[in-house]
Amino acid sequence: MFNKQDINLKNAIAGLQMLFVAFGALVLMPLITGLDPSVALFTAGIGTLAFHFITKNAVPIFLASSFAFAAPITYSVQTFGLPQTMGALCAAGVVYMLLAITVKFRGTAFLERLLPPVVVAPIIMVIGLSLAPVAVNMAMGKTGDGSAQLFPYEQAIIVSMVSLLTTLAVASLGKGIFRLVPIIAGVIVGYILAFAMGMVNTQAVAEANWFALPNFVAPEFSLPAILFMLPVAIAPAIEHVGDLLAISNVTNKDYFKKPGLHRTLFGDGIATSLASMFGGPPNTTYSEVTGAVMFTKMFNPVIMIFAAIAAICLAFIGKFGVSLQTIPTPVMGGILTLLFGSIASVGMNLLVKDNVDLSIQRNLIIVSTTLVFGIGGMMVGSGEWALQGISLCGVVAILLNVVLPKSDEETKA
Repeated sequence: MFNKQDINLKNAIAGLQMLFVAFGALVLMPLITGLDPSVALFTAGIGTLAFHFITKNAVPIFLASSFAFAAPITYSVQTFGLPQTMGALCAAGVVYMLLAITVKFRGTAFLERLLPPVVVAPIIMVIGLSLAPVAVNMAMGKTGDGSAQLFPYEQAIIVSMVSLLTTLAVASLGKGIFRLVPIIAGVIVGYILAFAMGMVNTQAVAEANWFALPNFVAPEFSLPAILFMLPVAIAPAIEHVGDLLAISNVTNKDYFKKPGLHRTLFGDGIATSLASMFGGPPNTTYSEVTGAVMFTKMFNPVIMIFAAIAAICLAFIGKFGVSLQTIPTPVMGGILTLLFGSIASVGMNLLVKDNVDLSIQRNLIIVSTTLVFGIGGMMVGSGEWALQGISLCGVVAILLNVVLPKSDEETKA
């Protein structure tokens, strides 16, 4: 897959740098969903290696957990349990693979018809906006669902706002590679402040072994959990297409042709299903790393192999994994305020960039219905067979797009 001369100290250091860029969001996703960050590191590593094997090491991409799955995973774990959630995520990976096979034989035109911006944008907005209460609760020192107060409000709000302001400052004022790691900067500053205020308990770190197996979880397959999770795979699949387009523009190579969108999608699917076999979050292409590739001009895919190996090694350092779990919720809450808002903004930007005219009744119906269903918590069905949240939004948006007739102006366009 690569030449022997690619295995050198320079590429190894560059790989560590890429992992550093991805690290903040990589571990934040499992922390807010209740998964093990060490498992997430391990599955990000093996997922990236599997992706590069399938794509013949042609694309400089690192795979890690997607925030699009944050709300569904949280709900699914509470409703169905962790093993059933992993089984559902395995099925979501199979959806990726089926999409990849379809793209191989039919091209990408059917995706554009089935998932135009007027469908995808409100789903992405719902993903961000539905998570807003989780971020706010954590910023105020509560659990994500607001059921318990973990830290005094006065302390929590100070720590969360300092973490948020640090993240904002680094993202907007940072220079060079530091501008690509605002999340890590926010976590470090917030953690130091929280430690000074007595909000950090390091006893578990002292008791942990230096080397330990991550808390792997085997999947169990439950039809209700699978039906809940399948529609969620839509948004990350679209995110994958966008990331592939971005990295193609950065490197001046057409990865849609070589290795082909079907291979990269299939690689995401394998990585996601593989991660679920160990209890890790689903894997997808990582925008933060794309930004780092653009800045550093390091286009050699072997660099991502080194990043993957480093992630796997870190997963087995017991004290490191436990220390990540000592990060107080207000620190994460402050940063998540920006992250979840950014997800909603991406959906809004998609509507603007693609000139989706909301004065057209059809577009207005699709967007408004999807938003209200998602943010309002609409549920169809009952008990284990209920469809709600992002899953319901995905189904509703696609059905409305298929059923509602287009105006003469849209047809001509």
